[in-house]
Amino acid sequence: MLNYIWLGLVILAVVLGGINGKIEDVTRAAIDSAGNSVTIAIGLIGVMALWLGIMKIAEDSGLMSLLARAISPVMRRIFPEVPPDHPAMGSMMMNIAANMLGLSNAATPLGLKAMEDLEKLNRRPGVATNSMCMFLAVNTAGVQLIPATMIGLMASAGSTDPTAIIGTTFAATAISLVAGVLAARLLQGLRIFSISRAAGEEEES
Repeated sequence: MLNYIWLGLVILAVVLGGINGKIEDVTRAAIDSAGNSVTIAIGLIGVMALWLGIMKIAEDSGLMSLLARAISPVMRRIFPEVPPDHPAMGSMMMNIAANMLGLSNAATPLGLKAMEDLEKLNRRPGVATNSMCMFLAVNTAGVQLIPATMIGLMASAGSTDPTAIIGTTFAATAISLVAGVLAARLLQGLRIFSISRAAGEEEES
């Protein structure tokens, strides 16, 4: 779906550029943007290598495990349907801890593993459970204590204080987390999203 959206935006830009007689400007902007993307990518290598190294040290030193244990009481309240000793709970905690430390590369496989573990608790395979939807909302919000990617982008763009983004990023992601959790709680309580209602409609059909 996202590919179609990008394709539509490209076609729309070309069409509007042709209508307004600015097709040369569109072409020039595309070439300049391609060159800027390469410049930014090269500038990110050093910064990302530094931050990923620091995060790897944090992971090997047990900081991620410590952070996961710190958020475990909150996790039990957010995911009451998941047993505390189930592997899914551990995978979710490690995923959230990795996101909080900016370990996006490590967070992705942990998130996939968490979904696989949650599927094992699913009584209706193929239908997302409340815990799956809640985890997706929490994972999408991605509360970050150290936004390594944004720090790298700002540094490569010549920012004099790239770490200034830390406070605002934490505030923004914390607000999005609260909104996502509340929305998931609200929607899972509506009858239209009830699994029992869906099962009844399937039997009637």
